Amino acid sequence: MARVDYLNDPYAPKANSIVPAVSAIVTHEQNAILLILRTDNNYWSIPGGGVKPGESLRGAAAREVKEETGIDCEVTGLVGIYSNPNHVAAYDDGEVRQEFSVCFTTRMLGGTIKTSNESSQVRFVPPDAIRELRIHPSIRLRIQHYLEPRAEPYIG
Repeated sequence: MARVDYLNDPYAPKANSIVPAVSAIVTHEQNAILLILRTDNNYWSIPGGGVKPGESLRGAAAREVKEETGIDCEVTGLVGIYSNPNHVAAYDDGEVRQEFSVCFTTRMLGGTIKTSNESSQVRFVPPDAIRELRIHPSIRLRIQHYLEPRAEPYIG
């Protein structure tokens, strides 16, 4: 399913749904961050997606990372809560979803990197190389908040 993200765009379609979602920062050697190249919008992103009925936020984060990357992880902390009503994602089925995502830090447990129907590429990227990639500003903000020395999680 194709997806178009709108951020602070006065001509963006109006949201008609909100889906609780999770995203995860998974790191490896020298703080390299696990990124995927999304198949729905061709942006680089951290792994994440919608929470399913009966699932905890922790469970959803671990499942999404495994599904999209092949990597097993466990949640260790909170980067922030992202609920900007000026960020919507429009899907080709008519759904226009308002952002609502909880971003977690994780610890990698194992697994083997692999792509999925949601990720055409998966790789660990050093923080200094991230600025060169095509990343949506909402995801770039999560990465920035992770890399900053923050005493408290972001709530916005």
